[in-house]
Amino acid sequence: MTESRRNAARPERLPSGRHHLSRDVVVASQRVRMLTATAEVMKEKGYAGTSVADIIRRAGVSRETFYQQFRSKEDCFVQALDAATHQLVGLLEAAWQQPPADAPRATPSPPPPTPEEIFRRLLRRYLHALAERSAFARLFLVEVYAAGPAATARRMEWQCRFADALAEIFPAGDEDDPDERRFGCEALVAAAAHMVTVRLVADDVAGLHALEAPLVRLAVRLLG
Repeated sequence: MTESRRNAARPERLPSGRHHLSRDVVVASQRVRMLTATAEVMKEKGYAGTSVADIIRRAGVSRETFYQQFRSKEDCFVQALDAATHQLVGLLEAAWQQPPADAPRATPSPPPPTPEEIFRRLLRRYLHALAERSAFARLFLVEVYAAGPAATARRMEWQCRFADALAEIFPAGDEDDPDERRFGCEALVAAAAHMVTVRLVADDVAGLHALEAPLVRLAVRLLG
C-alpha cells in the first residue's frame, strides 16, 4: 500500500479550539485515533517496544484522555484487537450474503453456491482486508503473543468462531465423525493463520493474495 493510501485511511484529528461537536463525537473520534495509533506504532516497534507515550503522541491526545478510555496499554491493545476483528467479521458476513460478481443476472433463481465457492469468496475478501489493513492484521497475528494472556485468550476465542464458520460452510455428512470434522476446521484455521502471518511479517502482499488457490484446495481436501 502506498503512503498516500495509508494516510487516506488514517482518521483525521478534530478541529482545535471551540467547536460544536458533541462530547460523544469527540470521545468516539479520540478512541478511533488511539486504536489506529496503537496498530500503527506496534507495526513499527512491536508490542514490547511501544509505550503509552508513543500511542498518545501518534494519536494526538493527552495521557489523561488515554486513561479515560483504557486501563493500560494491554487494555488498549485488546480493544484494538476486538475492533479490528469485528470489522473483519462484518466484511466477511457481507461477502457471505453477497452474490458473486460473475453470477448470471438474467437467471431468476441461480443455483446456490457450493461450499468451495463460498469459501473462496470469503477467503479472497479476508486476504484483501489483511493486505489493506496490515497494521491491524499484525495485532491479531503477530503482536498478540507478546500482549499477555488476555489478548491471547481473545485471539483463541476468535479462532474458535472462525472454525465454527468453516463448519457451517462445509456441513458434515451423516458418516462424518464430529470430532474429526471439528479437528479439520481448526487445523485449516491454524494453517491459514500461520501462512498469512509469514507473509505479513515479510510485507509480501503478492504472496498474501497468492495463498487463495492453495488454501481453497486444502479446504476442499480437509472438509469438502
